Amino acid sequence: MPSRVNRREIFAMGGVAVGAISPLGLSLANVLARESERCKESPTNVIFMFLQGGASHLDMYDMKPQMPREVRGKYEPAATNLPGLRLSDRLPELSRCADKFSLIRSMHSYTSKHGEGDVHLMCGSPLDKNLQAPGMGAVLCHQQKQQAPIPAFVHLGDMKHPAYSAPGFGGFLGRTTNPYLIKQDPNAVDFSVQEFESAQGVDVNRLSGRKHLLRALDRFQAARELDRDAVEAQDAFTQRALDLATSRKAKQAFDLSRESPTLRDAYGRNRVGQGMLLARRLVEAGVRFVTIQGYVDTGIYAWDHHWGIFPHLDQQLPIYDQSYAALLNDLDQRGLLESTLVITAGEFGRTPKINANQRGPGRDHWGRCFSLTLGGGGVKTGQVIGSSDRYGAVPESSPVSVADFVATVYHVLGMDPNAKFVAQGREITMLPEGTVVKGLI
Repeated sequence: MPSRVNRREIFAMGGVAVGAISPLGLSLANVLARESERCKESPTNVIFMFLQGGASHLDMYDMKPQMPREVRGKYEPAATNLPGLRLSDRLPELSRCADKFSLIRSMHSYTSKHGEGDVHLMCGSPLDKNLQAPGMGAVLCHQQKQQAPIPAFVHLGDMKHPAYSAPGFGGFLGRTTNPYLIKQDPNAVDFSVQEFESAQGVDVNRLSGRKHLLRALDRFQAARELDRDAVEAQDAFTQRALDLATSRKAKQAFDLSRESPTLRDAYGRNRVGQGMLLARRLVEAGVRFVTIQGYVDTGIYAWDHHWGIFPHLDQQLPIYDQSYAALLNDLDQRGLLESTLVITAGEFGRTPKINANQRGPGRDHWGRCFSLTLGGGGVKTGQVIGSSDRYGAVPESSPVSVADFVATVYHVLGMDPNAKFVAQGREITMLPEGTVVKGLI
């Protein structure tokens, strides 16, 4: 089988004419044609680090050094490897690989509420408690069926707000498109996946026999149950559990001990760093969409810094910086960056003016303007899309809505935003709003 040649290696041949013979004995035109065919066969995958709680754009990606301290905060802008682009001085690793991602500085959301914003960011439609729109990963599962014996869609961390729908779940598509949820800390010494533990000491042939028996029982039950959707969902969950239990590939994908200590250290020995490394392993094994709870802290919404924002960021930004940069560099070195879209985003930003909270200054919720990043996976990198006003309060140029962002992800993944689905007797459009951000495509 011919070895793969990535785009960077092709153009490193410098001065080779289009019709010339390459070191592989193929013309450059043939190499490019073969790469084009390979891209069609290798779909784009997603790793999404969710900065739940709303990370501060003003202290990370949209610095305002000319403003008073109560707006600009305590951090300073620092140069990156892209001329003219400056990021927070607390993001040195990302500054060295800023060419591997693009930045949108003009994001805006319809809401500044947790729960609502979480769901909105992951599906592109406003929250609907009666008929919730599905998340991007769920739509991907629905429109592009998984072939590998491993879940197509994985959540690392439980991100559900107690009063709202779980963000990114199946919504009106049903429970069979929900993500495979892993609540355990991948950095824990005893990290394991339950489905694999149930298979310990059990012969694969016995599990196969169980599979046939369970299918027969499911068919018997389905013929007698009124709630067919629930039965079909249970059948799918049973199938998924059995596939995991009998799949060596799936088990190995979740086994971080197979990675070198050096690489594990590079990602960071914490829940976020090891979660990002695990996400890379899962994508390599065939998982299409991985969402990671992007913080190391206690409780949910750990980027929600109403008080003590700088002591919190002093701890969180180095973890974010190290793990995100390590993932981008690792994917690039393995030739996986062009087929993996990496996203980091919170559900909204933080207020331009720092408050005077008694427990320490902080920033409050702010949905009118925030930043997010996208790298690899079919988007142009090294781009800055849009800008905010001098306070970082509202978009000043090229505003991008959450629906526009989701439409762009749909486009990159080859999903149909106009597909129709009938739920509760209503015909619903998968993504009714949103325009692809052309500056990224």
